[in-house]
Amino acid sequence: MEQSQELSKALEELTRATGIALDIHIQPEASKEKIDESIQQIRSLCAAYKEKYNKNYFLLNLMTGTAQDCEISERAARLHIRAVKPRYLFLLESSKKMDETVTEVLKQLFPFQEKIYLVPVNEFQLAMLYPVKDGCTSEDIHNLAHTMIDTLSMEALTHVQIAYSDLIPDLHALPSAYKQTALALRVGKLFYSEQSVFPFNKLGIGRLIHELPEKLCEDFLFEIFGDITSEHLDKDTLAAIDKFFQNNLNIAETARQLHMHRNTLIYRLEQVEKRTGLDLRQFEDAMTFKIAIMILNYLQSERNVSHE
Repeated sequence: MEQSQELSKALEELTRATGIALDIHIQPEASKEKIDESIQQIRSLCAAYKEKYNKNYFLLNLMTGTAQDCEISERAARLHIRAVKPRYLFLLESSKKMDETVTEVLKQLFPFQEKIYLVPVNEFQLAMLYPVKDGCTSEDIHNLAHTMIDTLSMEALTHVQIAYSDLIPDLHALPSAYKQTALALRVGKLFYSEQSVFPFNKLGIGRLIHELPEKLCEDFLFEIFGDITSEHLDKDTLAAIDKFFQNNLNIAETARQLHMHRNTLIYRLEQVEKRTGLDLRQFEDAMTFKIAIMILNYLQSERNVSHE
C-alpha cells in the first residue's frame, strides 16, 4: 500500500514537471526492489527534466550552492541564460504565503526589462535576479526596492521586506550573493524592523553585533543592566525610548508624537537612569543603551531559533 502511494506521488510529480501522464500499475508478482527501482527512475526523470528545462530550478540550485561551479556556464547556455551579465539579487519575504499574484504583479512591473528571473525560494520568499545597464546607481536600486514594496502592497495586497546584494558580475557569484541577501534580510528584520529595505552594504552596527560571540554579548548586557533586564524594561518604556532615539533625543518632539506630557517622558528616562546608570539624554549613554537593546534582541532571537 505504501509503495503504491509513493508510485502515485512520483507519477503526479512527473505530470506536473513534464505534462506527460503515465499509467503504471503494480503487478501482484512484482518485488519490492523492482517497485522501488521504478519509483526512483521516475523521480530521476523528473529531476533531469527540471534541471534541463526549468530555469528556476537551475538558479535555485545555483543560489543554494548545490550546482557544480564547473558546469555553470554550460548549463546556463543550455537554458539561454547569459552567464556574464551584471545583475543584482533581490530577496523578498512576506509574513504570509506568496501566491502567483505576487509574481504576476512583478512581471507587469517590468514588462520591457531584459531577462528578469523570479525564483521561488520557499512559500514565503521569492528571489529576483535583476539585470542592470551602465549608469545604474545604488540609489536607483534602492528606489526600485521601494517601488516593488509599494506596488505589491497596492496590487497584490502583500507586504514584503526586501534585501538586496552587491552588484553581481556573473552567475558564478550568485551563491555568495544569495548568502549576502539572506544575511541582510536576517540582520535587517532583527535590528531594523521598522524598515522595509535592507541593502547588504548598509547593515551598520547590526552586522557587527550579528558576528559577536554569545558569551561576549551576555557579559556586555550584564555590565549594562545587571540582572534587571527582563524585569524592569517594560514594552511601553522601550517604545518611548525608541521614539526618543528616532527624534535625535528631542524630548519635546517625542512627547508630542507619543501624546505624552513632557514631564512623563522625563520621568521615564530618569527611571531608566536610576536602574542602569545611563542618562539617555546624553549622546554617549544613549548610544550605549541603543547597542545594548540591539544585543538583547539578537540574543533572544538566537535562543528562539535554537528552541524551534
